[in-house]
Amino acid sequence: MLSEIFWAGTSAFLYYNKEKYPFPLNVADFQKSSLEVQSLCGLQLLLTAYLGIKVILRVFYDRNPLETTSQLLAVFWGQEKRRKIKVDNFIDEYNNMHKSDVKTRETGYQKLVNAYYELATQFYEWGWGQSFHFASRMKDETFGQSIKRHEYYLGGRLNVGKGSKILDCGCGIGGPMRNIARFTQSNVVGVTINEYQVIRGNEINKQVGLEGCCKSVQGDFMKLPFPENHFDAAYAIEATCHAPSRVDCFRGILKTLKPGGVFACYEWTLTDKYDPKNAEHRRIKKWIEEGDGLPDMATSREVAKALKEAGFELVEERDMIDDEHINIPWYQPLTPSYNILSQRFQFTPIGLVLTRVALKLMEYLYLAPKGTCKVQAMLQHAAVGLREGGELGIFTPMFLLVARKPLKSNEKK
Repeated sequence: MLSEIFWAGTSAFLYYNKEKYPFPLNVADFQKSSLEVQSLCGLQLLLTAYLGIKVILRVFYDRNPLETTSQLLAVFWGQEKRRKIKVDNFIDEYNNMHKSDVKTRETGYQKLVNAYYELATQFYEWGWGQSFHFASRMKDETFGQSIKRHEYYLGGRLNVGKGSKILDCGCGIGGPMRNIARFTQSNVVGVTINEYQVIRGNEINKQVGLEGCCKSVQGDFMKLPFPENHFDAAYAIEATCHAPSRVDCFRGILKTLKPGGVFACYEWTLTDKYDPKNAEHRRIKKWIEEGDGLPDMATSREVAKALKEAGFELVEERDMIDDEHINIPWYQPLTPSYNILSQRFQFTPIGLVLTRVALKLMEYLYLAPKGTCKVQAMLQHAAVGLREGGELGIFTPMFLLVARKPLKSNEKK
């Protein structure tokens, strides 16, 4: 926005002062003109070129990589001082937690998940947008359109009317919350364990004028800070995989719902193709857990069983990767591409090296906190695991579960 204002101001200045600062029409006139004229015209040409590139990028891409990168750099600047953290210490501590056994990770899940999102959120928003989840794509559908369709479909399964109260379990920075609030005309409260995500989510809510119907709060979805029978519906998108016990997590959600309320979610699960005796399968599972802040992954059957054990009536369960009319798989954004304007470029051999060198240089120049390069390496490691899991069909990020709280609740205390 500032570049557009600056361009307009420079254009107006040159127009109203065209006699004093005549715009050269060719190279010869430019060379003969004064230093002032050369500087002003050069600046105007640079701004015009920059704005032209922005327009082209908006036509052909969902998001402008120039803008998102500048926003990432702005967040990096002073991150540690604002958040009162040391990124290098955080990433080392996080990696050490993943060297421990599953029981230890489950016991320390709060620290594990909070540390992960403190480190990863900025990179997620830069590379993915405000909705931190996957979606398969249909023909002629952009990435952004597929993300919204994925969210709208889940919102449509909640069976809510205008003005309903909805809970978003694991809301991130609120991309799905805002889209589902618009789609259902409801009021959505999102809960996330990470303070930075709460701050950022509410900041965006205010920017887009949705602070009256969307709110992020800090909390643990294993101990939800809401009264019983409070919400008309609830949903989770690729979030409850962080829970150390899905039964306890689902039981807490059940308590906050009114009788008859619907809970719908997309779950990260291991499919029936996963073989625990297969060394490659185990390695992929471990890479996903390490790179995505997960204590341990469950199978699709285990998650469905946990919902019923928590007291829900299971309405539907299915893997949405099997849906018809899907032309581009969910893991395509994690595959390499030599389009330098795509975030997929970072997964190419050249992109991996350039990304590492660029971040190391930024750390050296104090443009990014020390440890940033380690965080990016962790996320790229996860991307490889996710892509391989998707290609082999042993992992899905969109196992759909729709459940209902019984009118006469049989929830277990």
